[in-house]
Amino acid sequence: MVEKNIDQSRISPFGSLEFIARQVVEGFITGLHKSPLHGFSVEFAEHRLYNSGESVKHVDWKLYGRTDKLFVKRFEEETNLRCQLVIDDSSSMYYPFNQEVSFEKPNKISFSVYAVAAIMYMLRKQRDAVGLSVFAEQLETHTPCKSTLTHHKLIYNKLEELLTPISTEIRKKTSAAEALHLIAEGIHKRSLIIIFSDMFENKGKAEDMFQALQHLKYNKHEVILFHVTDKNKELNFEFDNRPYKFIDVENSRELKINPSEVRTNYIDAVKTFENELKTRCAHYKIDFIEADINLGFHQVLYPYLKKREKLY
Repeated sequence: MVEKNIDQSRISPFGSLEFIARQVVEGFITGLHKSPLHGFSVEFAEHRLYNSGESVKHVDWKLYGRTDKLFVKRFEEETNLRCQLVIDDSSSMYYPFNQEVSFEKPNKISFSVYAVAAIMYMLRKQRDAVGLSVFAEQLETHTPCKSTLTHHKLIYNKLEELLTPISTEIRKKTSAAEALHLIAEGIHKRSLIIIFSDMFENKGKAEDMFQALQHLKYNKHEVILFHVTDKNKELNFEFDNRPYKFIDVENSRELKINPSEVRTNYIDAVKTFENELKTRCAHYKIDFIEADINLGFHQVLYPYLKKREKLY
C-alpha cells in the first residue's frame, strides 16, 4: 500500500541528479543556472544566537542594544531557480479507483505526488526555491517559492494530504484553464513551472486550456508538462469484450456499453486530443512528457532528468 506519509527511500535515488534550468531564470546566487542579473541578494529569515569565535559581520547590533545579547541574522538565499510545482487533484486524478493503490500499481495522484517529492528533493540539495500549486475546479493551494526547511515541510504535508484516497461520491471537476491562468498571473519572476495533470478538461474548453498553457510562457517561464495517464485504460481503452458500466467521476454521468462497440472511435478521439496537446506544447516551447503511471514514476522521471542533464 502507498502510505499516507511520503517514503523518503523512494525518492533518495534522485539525490545524484541535478535539475538544470534550460533557459535564463531570475536569480542571485552563483549556481547551476544561467541568470540575467548580477550581484547577490538575500532575504532576512530569522535570528540565532551568536557562537563564540565566528564572524561578527551579521550580528544584529540594534537587537544587542535592546537585549544585551548577541544574535546573528540568518538569511534565506534567493536562488538562481524558482520552481513552481503544479498538481491537478481533480477526481479523475484518483483513477484507478477500484484497485489497491501500491507502488507497483499507483493511481495518477500518487504517481504525481512522488514525482513532485523527488523533484523537491533535488532542488533542495541545490538550494533552489520551490512552491506548490494544487488545482481542480479552482486553485486550491498556491504557495510562493521558498527554500527554507519550514517551507519544504509545509509542502510535504500538503503532498501527503493528496495521498489520502477520496470517495467516489466526491466530484471534483477539472478546470485547468482557469487555474493555470491564475498561476501565470501569480508568478512574477521568471521561473520553472512543472505541471502534473491528465489535462482532461471539458471538451468545449480545450482551446481555453491551450491559451492558459501559452499564458504560462508569456512571462518567459520555462514550462514542463507531465501528461499523467493510465495509458492502457485511458488511451488504449484495453477493456475485456463484455458489457461495462462507465461512470464519469467528475460529473456522475453513466454509460452502459460493450467497449468493442466504441473502441475505435474512442481511441481516434483521444489520439486527436493528445496530438493537438503535443503540437501546442511544441509550438509554445513547452516540454511534453508522456507519463504512463503503469511504468512507475521512477521509469518516467529518471530518464527525462538524465536526458535533460545531457542537453543542458
